[in-house]
Amino acid sequence: MKNFALIGASGYIAPRHMRAIKETGNELLVAFDPYDGIGIMDSNFPQAHFFTEFELFESFVERRQRNEKEKIEYISIASPNYLHYSHIRAALQNQAHAICEKPLVLDPKEIDELLVMEKQSGKRVYTVLQLRLHDSIVALKKKIAEELKQNPSKIFDIDLTYITSRGRWYFESWKGNEAKSGGIASNIGVHFFDMLSWIFGDVKESFVHVKQADANAGFMRLENANVRWFLSVNYDYVPEQLKVTGQRTYRSIVVDGEEIEFSEGFGDLHTKSYQDILSGGGFGLESARSSINIVSEIRKLAPLGLQGEYHQFCGKVVS
Repeated sequence: MKNFALIGASGYIAPRHMRAIKETGNELLVAFDPYDGIGIMDSNFPQAHFFTEFELFESFVERRQRNEKEKIEYISIASPNYLHYSHIRAALQNQAHAICEKPLVLDPKEIDELLVMEKQSGKRVYTVLQLRLHDSIVALKKKIAEELKQNPSKIFDIDLTYITSRGRWYFESWKGNEAKSGGIASNIGVHFFDMLSWIFGDVKESFVHVKQADANAGFMRLENANVRWFLSVNYDYVPEQLKVTGQRTYRSIVVDGEEIEFSEGFGDLHTKSYQDILSGGGFGLESARSSINIVSEIRKLAPLGLQGEYHQFCGKVVS
């Protein structure tokens, strides 16, 4: 049994980390969050210590690290995106491995800095790239790899669409602040960009057609794929046929005209990620580099509007 700490206990994704720690047979000793309304802990780790001030949390961790039997081996990080770098650094400085939510960091240069700190501390930084463990995505990667063996120069045609409806609260929270979240592409799209570059290779060119607070869209030319992508948190863009069924989320990946079904199987991916890490696997700093580069570049690009190879949903946003 390993001892864990959790930074960011009240957010949307925190319960998945708690569940993953519990389902892998480990113990959460302490959690931190400035917000104290986290009754979810009662059904997971009611005996865990809890702090709303980071200095007190860190002092608790430091004391534990002096006792080999009580040592915290992993610090899970589910805090706002802009704090990931400093919280990963704090984990390494306290001689603990870090397991960090996506996006790992907002600035690609921070990956290089963390690589140095990782080497100095002797501890590892892991990032949650859960789509790499999704059965349908694993099957797709295998299928594409087999096709590329037969035809290494093949270029696949892809449409990626992801709409996850959010209310007005979203834009008043840190998630609606690009400086803190990285914007739509970083906050909801980074794991899709990771998946695409993992399967189809590095980015050769990137363009943005739509860049609004509630929607981003663009085109990427990868080594073996041309990708039109559309990301949004606006319910209005969910296809009408899904709205009538009550659905508020729409995920779609179409590869060479064939829809890849991956709407199910998301519930246990954090547990799979933890199992992978604890068994000696896991995805480290370099694994995150491609997707962090992609979303960082998207933030810098000016939108082109309806020019070039744009996603069909762009017409819903820009007339």
